[in-house]
Amino acid sequence: MAPLVLVVTSLEDVTADLVIAALNERDVPVARVDPADIGPDLMFQARIDAGAPAWGGRLRTASREVELGEVAAVYYRRPTPYSARFTHLPVQQRDFAPAEARHGLGGVLNHLHGARYVNHPSAVTAADFKPAQLQTAAQLGLTVPPTLVTNDAEAARKFAAEQGPIIYKTFRGLPTGENGHTGAIWAQRVDPDTFDDSLAATAHLFQAEIPKTGDVRVTVVGRHVFAQQIAAPDGALDWRRGDWDDLLHAPIAVPAAIEAALQSYLTSFGLVFGCFDFALTGDGDTPEDWVFIECNPNGQWGWLPDAGDITVAFADTLKPEGGRV
Repeated sequence: MAPLVLVVTSLEDVTADLVIAALNERDVPVARVDPADIGPDLMFQARIDAGAPAWGGRLRTASREVELGEVAAVYYRRPTPYSARFTHLPVQQRDFAPAEARHGLGGVLNHLHGARYVNHPSAVTAADFKPAQLQTAAQLGLTVPPTLVTNDAEAARKFAAEQGPIIYKTFRGLPTGENGHTGAIWAQRVDPDTFDDSLAATAHLFQAEIPKTGDVRVTVVGRHVFAQQIAAPDGALDWRRGDWDDLLHAPIAVPAAIEAALQSYLTSFGLVFGCFDFALTGDGDTPEDWVFIECNPNGQWGWLPDAGDITVAFADTLKPEGGRV
């Protein structure tokens, strides 16, 4: 059997397209699957026995058939939610069917024996919580902004009085609205005089505003580290809020101590890849200039100037060595 890379993502994922093209150039067999296609366009069978203590079987998509035992690496990107396939069903079935698909098909795909995951979905889930990110970064010696997580308006006002200007950011992006469109709430400055009892309704994340000289996106793929300083032409607090085509980029060297901490960070969560955001408080030459903001364990990178080099790093990381990874 020829070892292959299984790419788990939606059809519209252009970032995955870059990696697939690079793997094809290396003559690495690749199969792409979106688990939400389960049905006539995605049939599967998986079996385990006492004499064969690992899942075997196959997946069959509209274009190819994959033996589970051939999968040496899994590039887990952004598959369509299982629920998208079952929206036409009555409420009870609409909840039941995707849960069964997630635990059945997903349970098999997430536990392929001997396969290397970039990244494993359970690791992504664990690393996606901002409180866990900040605590891990602080424990590894990275500077983090003073941060308060609360639903108590009085605690938030006290934090603001202690820290000076503060910002608010969400833990997650906005969910899809009734019109099918998604939105965003960017990091923004907030006035503590506006805090009232409505804060009690849910959790909020407040941070001391960092007097930054710039922002840095660090993309780590295995042992490969890529860093770009980013600036918005209008000097926006959150560079993500505007047109990304207008952003200004410049490569920047990552201090050795920061790079070592990032490798330890990934290891602590069982990740192979992560997109780290930092605020700079100086020119970036010393670790003290770097303030950890967050890490997206499944972040976008195809828009960066060094996307070509990052693509190569992904292909090299996923490429099976000696028949298996």
